[in-house]
Amino acid sequence: MAVSADLAKQLDKAYEDRSVTEILDAPVAAISGVSEGDAEKLAAAFNIKTVRDLGTSKYFRLAAALAELETLSK
Repeated sequence: MAVSADLAKQLDKAYEDRSVTEILDAPVAAISGVSEGDAEKLAAAFNIKTVRDLGTSKYFRLAAALAELETLSK
């Protein structure tokens, strides 16, 4: 099944037309609203350097799962 999504508003302009794999391999600053300073802090605190690292981080995945559980329980 083909899936498409318009990520233009969620990504830095330089990454808008990239493939999903290229975006996942990009620095976290490729996400709109994540600054280079934010990226440095993520790297220092959690060793997160890429969008893939951020999306697969056990800490962020746990937080997202807990937030979803709260939403489902309402």
